[in-house]
Amino acid sequence: MEIIPFDKRIGFIWYNGEFVEWQNATTHVLNHGLHYGSCVFEGLRVYGEKIYKLEDHTNRLFFSAQRMGIDVPYTKDEINNAQEDTIKKMNIKYGYVRPVIWRGSEMMAISAQKNKINVAVATWEWPTYFTKEDRLKGISLQTAVWKRPPPDCIPTDTKAAGLYMICTLSKHEAEKNGYTDALMLDYKGRVSESTGSNIFLVINGEIHTPVPDCFLNGITRQAVIEIAKNEGINVIERDIYPDEISKAEEIFLTGSAVEVTPVGKIDNQNFKVGDITTKISSLYMKEVDPNYEDND
Repeated sequence: MEIIPFDKRIGFIWYNGEFVEWQNATTHVLNHGLHYGSCVFEGLRVYGEKIYKLEDHTNRLFFSAQRMGIDVPYTKDEINNAQEDTIKKMNIKYGYVRPVIWRGSEMMAISAQKNKINVAVATWEWPTYFTKEDRLKGISLQTAVWKRPPPDCIPTDTKAAGLYMICTLSKHEAEKNGYTDALMLDYKGRVSESTGSNIFLVINGEIHTPVPDCFLNGITRQAVIEIAKNEGINVIERDIYPDEISKAEEIFLTGSAVEVTPVGKIDNQNFKVGDITTKISSLYMKEVDPNYEDND
């Protein structure tokens, strides 16, 4: 199937309060968000024409903006409505939504006090992040060289563009070596997450997951923890070090894009796609998608 570049697609993008033709939704090359990383965003899923956890994502978007010193020129309700209107205009039934906020081109220096704040919302069809085969056997992760920074060096609790630079580096290296994604450790050498998803380990029938003290406490992560607890599965949030990975019977990732995706391999260690992972995945999909049928 031909992949159409994102700047060549047809449709509309909500841009600073109005819909513009997709290919005309442009910004100048000398914008502050590109040069200095003053950009925040969100990623949301659409299931059966309904955006999952819309208000939670918008709340986090505004929190990220506030942490970056960005005063959003729209209310939360206006941004929620923009996202709803965009998926309707694009006729998205199952897809992805990307609201993004960035500083413009009025000043080109580290200081950006007078720069206009721009807001856009784009959406596109995106039924699944990984292939069905990958999800059945589990994806592979390679431990990255780059590490998550400490929270007193950068606002690690924001979904900000600059924080993903080391993720791209790590994922590219992993893909070059035949892996699907990378496992990120943090500044203390603890297991943190993948390049864009939270991680869970099943050990002796319990679910263990790192404390999100230097990476995002994902919205999907929170939903999965609630699902597990409702099923009577003990969930333990704690520091996890790489030498504990071998104790896991199952490992899975969570995120708006990846949903609940099993991990079949980390470096040279293999893991099964077990009953708990399968159960959590099924329950999550039933929660988010009114038309989901568990027929695997």
